[in-house]
Amino acid sequence: MHNPNAQPERPPIEHFVAPIEETPIASVDAVKVSSRKSSLWRDAWRDMRSRPMFWISAAVILLVVIVSLFPTLFTQLNPRDCVLASSNAAPSAGHPLGFNKQGCDVYTRIIHGTSTSVSVGLIVILITFVVGTIMGAVAGFFGGKIDTVLSRLGDIFFSIPYILAAVVVMSVLSQHRNPFVIALAIGGFSWPITARIVRSEILRVKNADFVMAAESVGLTRAETLWRHVLPNAIAPAIVVTTLSLSSAIVAEATLSFLGVGLPPGDFISWGNDISSAQLSLRTDPMPLIYPSLALTVTVLGFVLLGEVVRDALDPKARARR
Repeated sequence: MHNPNAQPERPPIEHFVAPIEETPIASVDAVKVSSRKSSLWRDAWRDMRSRPMFWISAAVILLVVIVSLFPTLFTQLNPRDCVLASSNAAPSAGHPLGFNKQGCDVYTRIIHGTSTSVSVGLIVILITFVVGTIMGAVAGFFGGKIDTVLSRLGDIFFSIPYILAAVVVMSVLSQHRNPFVIALAIGGFSWPITARIVRSEILRVKNADFVMAAESVGLTRAETLWRHVLPNAIAPAIVVTTLSLSSAIVAEATLSFLGVGLPPGDFISWGNDISSAQLSLRTDPMPLIYPSLALTVTVLGFVLLGEVVRDALDPKARARR
């Protein structure tokens, strides 16, 4: 019986499919993936080693470190052997930079003063990195009252210029002036900068999906912070620490120049030599210029390295180049 509502049968439509050997779909649609492993630190290293500024700053820093660790490789003279008969004498054989007003060899004192400046700088950045990272990480990750208390504590220290605070501390502890005390006076008031940067990065990273996944598998909040959040937020702190090393070296020289740093009779410092040479600046400026030049080159090396590290750890900066 004929059904008036029935749809007429349509003839089947044949689809043509080309042979696979004629259509290399795999080669057309394949996604090219680099065989090299990639991570933030690997990409940063590849970027840094391709920049001449990195190698220049690394060479300067390597030279400064070698001089500070092995000063006898560069001079055999005693920096405290001073002869008044050689006061402000011109350069001579074995004394390429001449003598200062006290008759001390300028070159020898610059070489031996390197270790003092570098050791103070390293202790300062160790203090600022450890204290600043812990304070910023705890405040940013746990939040609430902990964040409020630690942030206000950081604001108090941040409002005090660390140079002025170090002058006060060194004046009070005038009987105990040594590299560790001066580093503690500088680093004890300069950590809030690192803490603020770490806190802001922790606030950004702690909302990522991998943090939720870590907590869902049973990790405590402290373990999540230490194993997952902090490693992904530490890069800006490393950049700030690298740049802070130059500031710490300058701060030590400034305190010694002002007479509240390391005792001139006990420690050889670029700041002490600059301070003592300023009295004869008009008649013999070279004993002041040479240690100032050494300080400038050292600080410039660390600043350049910090700039390179900052750009290398910033994917946007790498993409712009």
